[in-house]
Amino acid sequence: MVPATLYGTPPSHPSHAARLMLEHKGIEHRMVWLLPGMWPLLLRTRGFRAATVPALKLNRSRIQHSLEISRALEAAKPQPALFPADPARRRAVEEAERWGERELQPVPRRIYRWCARTSQGVRTAIAREVGMTAPALMAALNKPVAWYMARKVGAEGDEAVRADLGRLPSLLDHVDGLIAEGVIGAESPNAADFQIATSVRVLLTIEDVAPAVEGRPAAELARRLMPDYPGGIEAGALPGEWLEPLRSRG
Repeated sequence: MVPATLYGTPPSHPSHAARLMLEHKGIEHRMVWLLPGMWPLLLRTRGFRAATVPALKLNRSRIQHSLEISRALEAAKPQPALFPADPARRRAVEEAERWGERELQPVPRRIYRWCARTSQGVRTAIAREVGMTAPALMAALNKPVAWYMARKVGAEGDEAVRADLGRLPSLLDHVDGLIAEGVIGAESPNAADFQIATSVRVLLTIEDVAPAVEGRPAAELARRLMPDYPGGIEAGALPGEWLEPLRSRG
């Protein structure tokens, strides 16, 4: 077996994508969950250059970012494959994976961090989920960290998150289209499946957003690949008027 250690944080859907890829490959690994908001510092102490999860130690290499990790795992253990052997099908999977990382992945991240920035209750739920003692106190103390993490992804204001919610139906339509075309959604998942399905799965844990996702092929795929997802955000965290595009098209 290939020795591996994966560093992630429980709310991070790319961390779960990397974990699921390791499990799919059958690569023996150790999973290290880092505290939300603290991983940039903690990764530096472990020799990683970038302040981002997932972060993988594989043999003697340190690899970060989900796209790089999928390719490193494929090189380390070609079977079961994360990419099709046929060149045309591989290009389609690679493009879907890049789209998932570039367009879809940031949406639940911004929503989550906006909610954590604006809601003591959301921060308390996150602190409780990751096992912090005195979660309400930690949530209050972590408000500056939540603000900083929101600012890193453009969620320090309202505009980006409101725009994300407006275009979410079209993003989900695209996921459903990829499933209909057979690019993702096959019995044996590929790298794009893991990239996209984990993003959809976290959307299902946000109660204000979940009704727009339920009933779609995207939701079925997300639950098949990841039946359970840690945490969630209760209804009412997002302003009702922001959800109108989801209600009209969801």
